[in-house]
Amino acid sequence: MDQKFEIIETTAQPVLSIRKVTSVRQLPEELGKAYHAIIAYLEELGQQPADAAFACYYNMDMENLDVEMGFPVSSALPGRGEIKASQIPAGKKATALYVGPYQEIGPTYEAMTQWIKDSGEEPTGVAYEFYYNSPLEVPESELLTRVVFLLK
Repeated sequence: MDQKFEIIETTAQPVLSIRKVTSVRQLPEELGKAYHAIIAYLEELGQQPADAAFACYYNMDMENLDVEMGFPVSSALPGRGEIKASQIPAGKKATALYVGPYQEIGPTYEAMTQWIKDSGEEPTGVAYEFYYNSPLEVPESELLTRVVFLLK
């Protein structure tokens, strides 16, 4: 695996998101519903996402996945209903760009976890994925996903 991992420091990033507990089997459907609802709401507000769609994983329980799905926004915006105003916290993060099918991302997580440990850092257990394109736009082999682990 020829991947570049790096540690970055970021400021807090406002987001609009929906948080759910779902199974990994239902995840594509839940992501689609959440992204469509948030985009429609952003259009009502006359706003656009500030960056790519993301999913934040608070656990790795494939049957009861605690996931926050949304978009970074340029400034704090009000939530509505299940769409909440939130933020990606400031701080140290480990990051890598993965290219390929979503279902084959596991080795990137494993390599990144080992790299973080070897770097003397400690992950919080929260991981973000930013999706720069979709299977509707490109072949699975060309999917671009930025993986971000929050660090303590």
